[in-house]
Amino acid sequence: MITKEKHWKPPFSPAYLQLQKTGELAKRAKKTWDSMEACQLCPRKCKANRLSGKRGICGANNLLEVSSCNPHFGEEKPLVGTYGSGTIFFTHCSLQCLYCQNWDISQSGQGAVISIAELASIMLQLQGQGCHNINLVTPDHYLPHILKAIDIAATEGLHIPIVYNTGGWILPETLKLLDGIVDIYMPDFKYWDPEKANRFSPGSKSYPELCRNALLEMHRQVGVAQIGADGILYRGLLIRHLVLPNNVSGTKEIINWIAKYLPKDTYLNLMSQYHPAFQARSMNTINRRINKNEYLDAIKWANIAGLTHVETQPLPHGNDNE
Repeated sequence: MITKEKHWKPPFSPAYLQLQKTGELAKRAKKTWDSMEACQLCPRKCKANRLSGKRGICGANNLLEVSSCNPHFGEEKPLVGTYGSGTIFFTHCSLQCLYCQNWDISQSGQGAVISIAELASIMLQLQGQGCHNINLVTPDHYLPHILKAIDIAATEGLHIPIVYNTGGWILPETLKLLDGIVDIYMPDFKYWDPEKANRFSPGSKSYPELCRNALLEMHRQVGVAQIGADGILYRGLLIRHLVLPNNVSGTKEIINWIAKYLPKDTYLNLMSQYHPAFQARSMNTINRRINKNEYLDAIKWANIAGLTHVETQPLPHGNDNE
């Protein structure tokens, strides 16, 4: 329950407010909603008739399913600030990674059905609790519902940035629909090699190419991360890269690509937190945490590439022989 709103306002106008005023946001919401009749919102393009209640390969149908929503303090510091990032974790996922650490949500469907109006209310409640942004976690397959909810919430006073927290496997046509709506893009860049993408996220051989194209478009839309004097991120691109054992992720190649095709001050979070979960326990290549040397190599490569805005995490335990 919210007892008193913390009167925090960003020093800029979020992108979606203008589109809401002109009616463009509602038009895009309708377009994405109608597309669920033969769904092609994600790269799988399964064409499931989600409007009739059929579930796509991602696991979603026409009903909105949410796992949790709360102020989250485990995200990157510029998102968390004092009062947290207002995270909304959506159930199901199109990428279906075999090592997903949230597999109970993404693949087992843990969550509850809520209405679009309730989603809008949740956004306003998180704002009322002082959250610095609305952080949409794994949102791609629920884009129709999300756009409708933002449209409703904006009319009722929503005014904080929208964070689009995605696995990075996203179609260019989807990104075009998001142009002018999203303030902060936070994609993963998981794999460099198509075969490894296909091995560990089955059916995603197109991941590296689509992710690279997505990052370029995201940067075009919002630019580099703009952190205010208060330490809060208001707009821009924040890339996450999870270092996987045995160079499954192609970390060096990913870092070098970012340094070549994006500004050197692009925000990159090098993540050391991998641990074998879900089906990874039965896969020799990824059935261990990364070791210290693997993570130190990632940091070294970022330094050599000249990246100047790199966030690092604590060193893993263990040496190169473990």
